[in-house]
Amino acid sequence: MSDFDDFAGTRAATGQHALDVAALSAWLTSHVPQFEGQVQVEMFKGGQSNPTYKLSTPSGSYVMRCKPGPVAQLLPSAHAVEREYAVMSGLAHTAVPVPKMICLCEDESVVGRAFYLMEYVEGRVLWDPALPGMANAERAAIYDECNRVIAALHSVDFKAQGLGSYGKPGNYFERQIGRWSRQYQASITQAIPEMDHLMAWLPQHIPAMARDDRLVCIVHGDYRLDNLMFDATEPRVVAVLDWELSTLGHPLADFSYHCMAWHIPAGLFRGIGGLDLAALGIPSEEDYIRRYCERTGLARPEQLQQDWSFYMAYNLFRIAAILQGIAKRVEAGTASSAQAVRSAAGARPLAQLAWAFAQRL
Repeated sequence: MSDFDDFAGTRAATGQHALDVAALSAWLTSHVPQFEGQVQVEMFKGGQSNPTYKLSTPSGSYVMRCKPGPVAQLLPSAHAVEREYAVMSGLAHTAVPVPKMICLCEDESVVGRAFYLMEYVEGRVLWDPALPGMANAERAAIYDECNRVIAALHSVDFKAQGLGSYGKPGNYFERQIGRWSRQYQASITQAIPEMDHLMAWLPQHIPAMARDDRLVCIVHGDYRLDNLMFDATEPRVVAVLDWELSTLGHPLADFSYHCMAWHIPAGLFRGIGGLDLAALGIPSEEDYIRRYCERTGLARPEQLQQDWSFYMAYNLFRIAAILQGIAKRVEAGTASSAQAVRSAAGARPLAQLAWAFAQRL
């Protein structure tokens, strides 16, 4: 069995993740056209933060995403499902494939937490970035499609889509470094010295292009292979999922986050570092960056390469802070998936890798 098999499929919604099905059914019956009762609730196994459920009814299937159960929100914007609903609604009818939004419930008295409902999209989530069992041409096509979709996202005219106030443009890297520094400090379970070094180093080494406030777009915030749903047979993305960390931000922050996979060792938080990419048909990071630059026209590849160690240090620091937050939720008993303990253990090695990148500059 692959380590990734535990992420696929659904499981029973029990314990703190159980829902008041009767109350939920009554609310949906009065707010969703053609909705019929007798709801069967299952919880998707993958993901760490906002619990996601599959609702099966006689009238069809839906996906429900909601804030966690009783949880100390470490940041005011944490688990903001209403923002996810807003951004996916705004991206409808663009080149970015998103599920159709159906309804938003901000009344926490219904099931004890805010939630939204969206269409259930048929497809496949590819958890293992090495794409085992595929031919080289299939792997190349999957990775090129990932590249195409993130380039499309960063090219969206967000103001025209009603998302002009979706975030604060400007000073993105400074604000994010501050945000994730606070997140880490609020969720320490065991001290990680490299995180302390990075919190001091990163604000002093932001490159010029990263300070260019003219470069603003919708950023996904967690754009990676397993947050994409592909068509059942074609190398085509049918839905981009998990928009919890999305905002207005700097495209190079989002894209370089996506490129961390090339540096994270295979087997550690879904990386492909150390694999023989050419033998697998997976593009090199250099080729992947070049293709993104061609599609977006935001920068020349050589411009990005000279500052790439900063971008890697920044993003590895950020993901280490996210994983430290998961570690804190594990300690508190509020993590929403069985894989949380495994993911939380990645905070220290990723922080160490981030500091190694910082020392290259």
